[in-house]
Amino acid sequence: MISTNDVRPGMALDLPEGLFSVVEYQHVKPGKGKAFVRMKLKNVRTGAVLDRTFRAGENVPQARIDRRDHTFLYQDDLGFNLMDLETFDQISVPSELIGDQADFMTDGMTVRISMFDGTPVDIELPASVELEVTFAEPGIKGDRVSAATKPVTLSTGRIIQAPLFVEQGDVVKVDTRSGDYITRVT
Repeated sequence: MISTNDVRPGMALDLPEGLFSVVEYQHVKPGKGKAFVRMKLKNVRTGAVLDRTFRAGENVPQARIDRRDHTFLYQDDLGFNLMDLETFDQISVPSELIGDQADFMTDGMTVRISMFDGTPVDIELPASVELEVTFAEPGIKGDRVSAATKPVTLSTGRIIQAPLFVEQGDVVKVDTRSGDYITRVT
């Protein structure tokens, strides 16, 4: 248990409604009455956000989240198979948990998995990844200076918007949080 006065953004709480991560925290002292704490909480499993108000000093159950680095090995019918870098144990993470981030995962990539009671609840990819362009329409000659973009297909199958000068075979850096093109590597 942890006092609501000690809660900070990023902490995890194990509430009766489920496992929640604290997004925003505000301690309020009204002119009249007792102080209270207003929090914006995000459900780790569903992504739903809710606002909760607690009395100042009230105890809430803190969840112990174990974050460990894993290496992505391969994908099969059960999901994504990863290996713990410390214990070398292999786990299978369901595809639903990874979601759209699967478009940026490559063999041997190191990802951070958050576990609660031995169950994976969240996966965190590096901020950016370098992927090869497998298909790109040729750019229009003379229009390479403008900020125009074209769709390109990456080695993982993801389609992103990239500048006209990007060609098939180039390696590009992509932001994993937004899916945006950052720069051409080679």
